[in-house]
Amino acid sequence: MEFRSILYTAAGRIARITLNRVEQRNALDEGMVNELITAVGMGSRDPAVKILQLTGTGKTFCTGLDTATLERLSVADLEQHRTDAIRLSTLLRSLYESRKPVIAVVNGPALAVGCGIACACDFVLAARDSARFGCPDVQMGVMPALVMVFLCKRVGEGRARELVLGGDSVTATEAHRMGLASAVCADDKLAQEADVLADTLLRRNSGTAMAMTKELLGKLAGLNMPDALDFATNMSAASGMTAEGRRGVQEHLSKQQPEW
Repeated sequence: MEFRSILYTAAGRIARITLNRVEQRNALDEGMVNELITAVGMGSRDPAVKILQLTGTGKTFCTGLDTATLERLSVADLEQHRTDAIRLSTLLRSLYESRKPVIAVVNGPALAVGCGIACACDFVLAARDSARFGCPDVQMGVMPALVMVFLCKRVGEGRARELVLGGDSVTATEAHRMGLASAVCADDKLAQEADVLADTLLRRNSGTAMAMTKELLGKLAGLNMPDALDFATNMSAASGMTAEGRRGVQEHLSKQQPEW
């Protein structure tokens, strides 16, 4: 499938998705959001893909919605706002609920919805000098409602309150300190470190086990303790019955390193 606003490649069991609107600083419009949803779905469904990577071209990860979209929304009615919000929610959920690990490779500013995209991923690698994270929405008179859902999950309510109410951006180092970024590395080593992480996940971890782990993590927040334990009990039993689960345990007992 050909895309207009993003790049998509799948090779070596890694699907690489790149936001590709350099002149708009990789800001989102309706078409780009739809293409991202499609690309995440493609990578998530492809049996030859085990890991998804998401990044931006140029010196920006994603700066939120583009100017044309903001202008349209400034005079939109409630139903139009809701339609756009549903579309963005679908994108964020597709990243968060993918059964495959998703690595955000943040090569520059990740602002507003761009920050939400990073937070919806499983791993966030950030360029030490170029990456910044923030939710300046309140400075425009609106709230970063969708971003808050994933930001709170990633850094906790207290730090999320500071970011969304203050409206300021933080450096990659500060983001790492608060738990928003998984790791920080030199700008010129970012792509290399992302590939090292992906390769480690590919070689060391069972794809089935990671998929089931993500499913369990996605369910736990909405369950009380008895229901959470009941669901986890069933998932634990099912995990032990999978082909990879059986083989992995047998090879571990034989002091072999499983090849995944």
